[in-house]
Amino acid sequence: MQKVLTWKILLVGLAIMIVVGTFFYTGYLASKISEREKTMMAAWVTAQHTIAQASAQDNISLASSIVAEQRSIPVIETDEKDQIISWLNLDSSKIAQDPGYLPEKLKQFKANGNLITTYFGTDATRFNKYYFGESALLQQIRYFPLVQLLVVLLFTMMMLRYINSRNRSEQDRLWAGLAKETAHQLGTPVSALEGWTALLREGADQAEISTEMEKDIHRLKIITERFSMIGGELKKDTIEILPLVKAVSEYMRKRAPKNIVIDIRTSSHASMSIQGSSPLLEWVFENLIKNSLDAMKEKGRIDIQIGHDESQVWIDVRDDGKGIPAAIEHEIFNPGMSTKKRGWGLGLTLSKRIVEEYHGGKLFVKETQLDNGTTFRVILKK
Repeated sequence: MQKVLTWKILLVGLAIMIVVGTFFYTGYLASKISEREKTMMAAWVTAQHTIAQASAQDNISLASSIVAEQRSIPVIETDEKDQIISWLNLDSSKIAQDPGYLPEKLKQFKANGNLITTYFGTDATRFNKYYFGESALLQQIRYFPLVQLLVVLLFTMMMLRYINSRNRSEQDRLWAGLAKETAHQLGTPVSALEGWTALLREGADQAEISTEMEKDIHRLKIITERFSMIGGELKKDTIEILPLVKAVSEYMRKRAPKNIVIDIRTSSHASMSIQGSSPLLEWVFENLIKNSLDAMKEKGRIDIQIGHDESQVWIDVRDDGKGIPAAIEHEIFNPGMSTKKRGWGLGLTLSKRIVEEYHGGKLFVKETQLDNGTTFRVILKK
């Protein structure tokens, strides 16, 4: 949940940064283009005035060229009384259909403050005014941040919806996997208790059966304790890794096919203690060994190598089974992921969470080859 919230915050923050950055940059571009258009209009008005005042012998080719090239900036020319004389680069069809179109445009141009005045000779009472607006390009640049804001908002909403959908889907897989994992964990002792009960009805030796029933009841208590720890505050104790791994291996060895060997090796018999939860770490190694058993058929070998240094302990669990296909190697810790037809797909997910989130360690696939086995490595801090 925390990771999803972090991604949402980062996504919204990135969207805001894009919009704000674009707003300032387009504002800068718009101001530059606006200044350029004012310069162009000053040159155009001067060219217009030059042509109007020229005699037959004057060369007006440059002025004519400047006037002809002005095809983008809308202009309305008025006299000193603001009576419209002419216009340029405005919609002719709207002018023809709507008598109020030109006066409205003139009102807009006046509000913008873009005005150039030209006088006729020395008579200060006779002059023309040129009110002009913004080119279509400048208007597009001014409105671009709003368009981009809308696009970014839509994209962000779509991404947030996708993240929420994926999170719900992952939660659904997690709950389904947890339910199946619970059923699987409870299945063995419950089935055994049913068998012992049937034997008691048939008059079997009660002393021997009660001892075995006590073992299965103890197993149920351990399962309950493990599940109660998931999501809660973890109580840590000092744990010796070698005895813990040996106990789990011995438990799994009695329930594995006879032709499968489980061997433990260590480079040192010195103390390899860590701070952690025995029930949860036992669960991790049970899952890893069971995963190795599932990767083999009726015979094979599981080698468990334990090593340590001053700061950490590492445990490699290697089997000579079928290996992990490259296409799914990066997905095997995802909830619901399983290569088994009847897999519950949560054992490795829970194991990774127990090791990394609860104990600050690491759990990963160290090596895997098709038909040549897989090695999982667990790293735990001392």
